[in-house]
Amino acid sequence: MEFNVKHGALETIKTGCLVVAVSEARPLDGPAAILDKACSGQISAAVKHGDISGKAGQTLMLFGLPGITAQRVLLIGSGKDEDLGDRQFRKVVQKVTAVLKDGGATDALLTLAALPVKGRDVYSRTRLLVETVRENLYQFDQFKSKKAPSPRVRKCLLWTPEKADADQLTRGIAQGQAISDGTALTRTLGNLPGNVCTPTYLAKEAKALAKQHKELEVEVLEEKDMKALGMGSLLSVSAGSAEPAKLIRFSYQGGKGKDKPHVLVGKGITFDTGGISLKPGGGMDEMKYDMCGAASVFGVIKAVVTMQLPINLVCLIAAAENMPSGTATKPGDIVTSMSGQTIEILNTDAEGRLVLCDALSYAERFNPASVVDIATLTGACVVALGAHTTGLLGNNDELIQQLLAAGTKADDRAWQLPLFDEYQEQLDSPFADIANIGGPKAGTITAACFLSRFTKSYPWAHLDIAGTAWTSGGKEKGATGRPVPLLTQYLLDRVSA
Repeated sequence: MEFNVKHGALETIKTGCLVVAVSEARPLDGPAAILDKACSGQISAAVKHGDISGKAGQTLMLFGLPGITAQRVLLIGSGKDEDLGDRQFRKVVQKVTAVLKDGGATDALLTLAALPVKGRDVYSRTRLLVETVRENLYQFDQFKSKKAPSPRVRKCLLWTPEKADADQLTRGIAQGQAISDGTALTRTLGNLPGNVCTPTYLAKEAKALAKQHKELEVEVLEEKDMKALGMGSLLSVSAGSAEPAKLIRFSYQGGKGKDKPHVLVGKGITFDTGGISLKPGGGMDEMKYDMCGAASVFGVIKAVVTMQLPINLVCLIAAAENMPSGTATKPGDIVTSMSGQTIEILNTDAEGRLVLCDALSYAERFNPASVVDIATLTGACVVALGAHTTGLLGNNDELIQQLLAAGTKADDRAWQLPLFDEYQEQLDSPFADIANIGGPKAGTITAACFLSRFTKSYPWAHLDIAGTAWTSGGKEKGATGRPVPLLTQYLLDRVSA
């Protein structure tokens, strides 16, 4: 989908479909009032006769309106102005996208960036609009012999009544497209089956991305390299698999040489059977999504390099497959992490923290300004926060607040959970320095407590995306691309700061 900015008299602009919002307020205002005047009151007549009331999501397509150059005019209800927040705005845009996707127009002119969305200026409304349209046009059908038809609409113009706002719309379009491109990459990697998307595949994709963008440097550590570094915890996860683990490093030097890099660390378990602590069979196919933390790192680095952000960024991806076999790690085994701390593995299905802890120790060598890890880590987070909100914990309140603020700006929200010292005691082991699980209570928190043992030398935060990284079950099943918008906004904010 190609987006551009358009300024001018609405009624004279040539387009296949002109999209205009009608609110529940009376009389008509904004673009709807402009068009109503041009067509001698036919829009207000449609409202008067009950064809459209302005209720959010309600639509009415009108053809051949006199005095209007557009072939068709799509009226979309935007509800009550006082209720128009991010959620309602997204629903309006989603409905418009669905109509355009299946309609006859090949191009459209949208006036929705002019809507008074609470807490949003022209730029952020535009960016949210672009991201929402492209999110709803995404298709994953590369393994289907019969492909879904491509949407007819290919070009979208965003109208502004004020020429002075054109720069804000242009910036919103550019950044919205970059973020949605990153989100689409994340979704595609997440949706790939485990027999395709292996640790080796992720390493190849990293090299391919670096080949496309000369600003990116990529290094792939093999198992022998990790063994030399003492990463016994990470290697314990891949021990039962025929697929070798990989530790992938992206480096992007967009800022000044002296600037400390921000570091993102993604959990990349390309398939998680649970290992010897085998998961139940039902729904196990969704464990291909256990690499969505890694996939989100791919998406963020793609967005950052596309926008050419003046920031230094290091991305680490700890990729492994967790399988049961005669060589697999067993419950009760003790391994030594890169930090030197010993870990009693009481449950091999708590493997994400085992790969992350060595990657987090490795992150220390980059002298980071901040470190954020992203992981589909605990089912307990789904119980606590459901599928709408990402769990957030960390050792630095300033970093936590920055991530919370970025989530609100990007409409990709997180919620902070406590990381009190009392929870650390649940990880005590009689045989090793630390156990890899803390019992049935507060599972999300004790998982973060485990990771905190390896992050004491830098500001660190942990995003548990177990509930938000993908949608479960039925035809709607698929990766969401979260938290690419949150993390990209966090980095945009660091540039502004």
